Amino acid sequence: MTQYLWKYQSPLGGITLSGDEEALTGLWFDGQKYFGQNLSGKEDWMFLPVFEQTKKWLDLYFGGVNPDFMPPLRPTGSRFRLDVWELLKGIPYGETRTYGQIADALARQRGLPHMSAQAVGGAVGHNPVSIIIPCHRLLGSNGSLTGYAGGIDKKARLLALERSGRLY
Repeated sequence: MTQYLWKYQSPLGGITLSGDEEALTGLWFDGQKYFGQNLSGKEDWMFLPVFEQTKKWLDLYFGGVNPDFMPPLRPTGSRFRLDVWELLKGIPYGETRTYGQIADALARQRGLPHMSAQAVGGAVGHNPVSIIIPCHRLLGSNGSLTGYAGGIDKKARLLALERSGRLY
């Protein structure tokens, strides 16, 4: 399936979107760690309906509003990563969880006594659909702002936006 790209200018800098005719497959801040990890290098630039939906979502989000819809998503990854990303989608707007809490939830889902928070962190770091799959809502066990592929400064500003409705 052909992948397409489009650029969005956010208050935090440029964002590149990737998608196919049906769903969003990537959303990265320009220069983000693992930028374009699922791209083949043979993409075309075209404004698709899924990009229009994503633009509306991002406009609402950066305007301090919790969007009441989600564009169709199709992230690619291992079953483990997909399961972690699905749990991230369940973290409510304006709330946070720790990597350990996500690891515990995944362990319960899989019927395991324990799951590594570090393994969860690795999956979170490779999230190809930043912001919409809200990996910025994860904190270290002591509540610290740890790891964010887009940069800790962006993570802090996204969390502030969700708490106050404004970017600082």
